[in-house]
Amino acid sequence: MGKSDEMVTPGDVLGRATELKPGKGAYVASQNNTIYASLTGFRRILLPTPDSPDQRPIVEVTGHKAHGPVPEPGSVVIARVTKVTARTASADIMCVGPKSVREKFTGIIRQQDVRATEIDKVDMHLSFHPGDIVRAVVLSLGDARAYYLSTAKNELGVVSAESSAGATMVPISWTEMQCPLTGQIEQRKVAKVVS
Repeated sequence: MGKSDEMVTPGDVLGRATELKPGKGAYVASQNNTIYASLTGFRRILLPTPDSPDQRPIVEVTGHKAHGPVPEPGSVVIARVTKVTARTASADIMCVGPKSVREKFTGIIRQQDVRATEIDKVDMHLSFHPGDIVRAVVLSLGDARAYYLSTAKNELGVVSAESSAGATMVPISWTEMQCPLTGQIEQRKVAKVVS
């Protein structure tokens, strides 16, 4: 279904987000619309299903089995949000510090851990959406093999998000990101860009 030949490591360029969609082991950097590897493995291109609304091929990194880093309390992680409920957001941890994980770790961001102020007013659906890439810090190993994560610092939160039009959004404030195609503004808990 796809070709797998090229060995890649975290940070390697996999392609442009205009032509490809990131799959497992890949993420988009919003500042330059480039897809990077978050895992060590083989670059693979998967063709979209004919009924998929997004007809970009999916680029993913697979197949390199070795023991990678494990999240620990205090670790800064990069995670992809998978599900958002009224009280929590679930995410798959992709990187611990600068290193990509080689096995699946799940993270949970609880309502009280989204930000440091006005904790009782946090709306999870205005903070995160499925597919968002977030930078968070590990608080502890929670229940059911999920790590409790926090985004309650300025430099933590959503670092990359896709708009409903399929474009990578640009942060315009602490709480808003804008689609460069449509100009539509969406609410997020935005991470301050660390230069």
